[in-house]
Amino acid sequence: MKNRLSQNLGLKLGSFLFACILWIIVTNINDPIKTLTVYNVPVNIQNADLITDNGKIYEVLDNTDTIDIVTISAKRSIIDSLGESNIVAVADMNDLTSINTINIQLSTNKYNDILESIRGNIDSVKLNIEDKTSKTLPIRIDTTGTVRDGYMIGESTLEQNLIEISGPESVISKVKRAAATVNVSGFTNNIGTDSEIRLYDEDDRIVASDSINKSINKVRVTVEILEMKTVPINWKVTGTPARGYLATGEVDAMRNEVVIAGRSKIIQNIESIEIPESVLDISGMSENLETIVDLNDYLPDGVIFAEENFRGRVQVNVFIEPIAEKTVTMYVSRIQIVNMPEGFKGEIESDENTYQLTLTGLAKDLDALEVSALQATADVAAFMEAERMETMSAGHYFVELTYNLDEAVAVKAAVRVRMNVTEAE
Repeated sequence: MKNRLSQNLGLKLGSFLFACILWIIVTNINDPIKTLTVYNVPVNIQNADLITDNGKIYEVLDNTDTIDIVTISAKRSIIDSLGESNIVAVADMNDLTSINTINIQLSTNKYNDILESIRGNIDSVKLNIEDKTSKTLPIRIDTTGTVRDGYMIGESTLEQNLIEISGPESVISKVKRAAATVNVSGFTNNIGTDSEIRLYDEDDRIVASDSINKSINKVRVTVEILEMKTVPINWKVTGTPARGYLATGEVDAMRNEVVIAGRSKIIQNIESIEIPESVLDISGMSENLETIVDLNDYLPDGVIFAEENFRGRVQVNVFIEPIAEKTVTMYVSRIQIVNMPEGFKGEIESDENTYQLTLTGLAKDLDALEVSALQATADVAAFMEAERMETMSAGHYFVELTYNLDEAVAVKAAVRVRMNVTEAE
């Protein structure tokens, strides 16, 4: 038996080796090694509280928490049963290095032990680690666009006017203001909208970072749209200046009209801004009245001034001058007798051909007076009424003369002339 087993030993060994090689060939033909490529595999960062519990915050750099390409090698029977969901990528904060990187551990959730290989195009997560800080900012309303012609933006309000932000100190320190933006283009009515809150640096550039946490992301904003209208200011002067002085009648105001704004149903009923007489009271004054009038006190409710740099305060001057005198020479022969009762006639008697008439008023009005156009009149009917005379009779009477003067000029002292009344023949 022994001799039989040892016979042709080389041939038998050769047959065995051939069988083994044949088995390997058949096996590889039926279940060869294949490669599976998966893209954009997320890395699960574990034990992050080791950082956050110490008042710090981390930021992943260069998108290294995503592996762009993962390649797996294994037998075809294994590869065919694996997919994207079977790949596990883990970076544990316990493995954090001194240069703030964490090695990525790649595996599959099945058949991991019999894989030929598994590798990614990156092998570590890069982090930026710094102190965490927070800041509270007021929210400002920014508007873009232009409302319709004849309208303006009024008061804007926020449902909430503060926002708290937190994140890496280097990022939060850049944020200087927070704003909610509303586009008002073409609007004629009030706007109510939910607006996204954006953060800006000192150069008014948007600060956008996934590492910033906001207490709120949107806020309700109401923007008032008002109709504008230009209206005059009606200045009124009251009172009498001191004895010997007159008001010139001139009111010099910094402005005599203003642009106002309000809701359309209010604005449509406003034709002017009325200033009460008591505001410009010149009673007993002997010099110009110079005052500042705050028009805000006389605006109707719900109305504002629409001019950007005008706050409603107007400088107003009311001019007062001393009374001037002017003496002119009048001719007796030019005195007219009017309203003589029927059956009588009258004649002015005087030893002189002329008389002096002193007039008072403002210098400018006296200078403008045309003496040649002055007409003296003896009104008999007015004289009889003043003297309570019911009938006229012949005789001599002293009648006060009147003149064709406007209200700006007055006679300083009444002039009376002797009139001889006789019966008409």
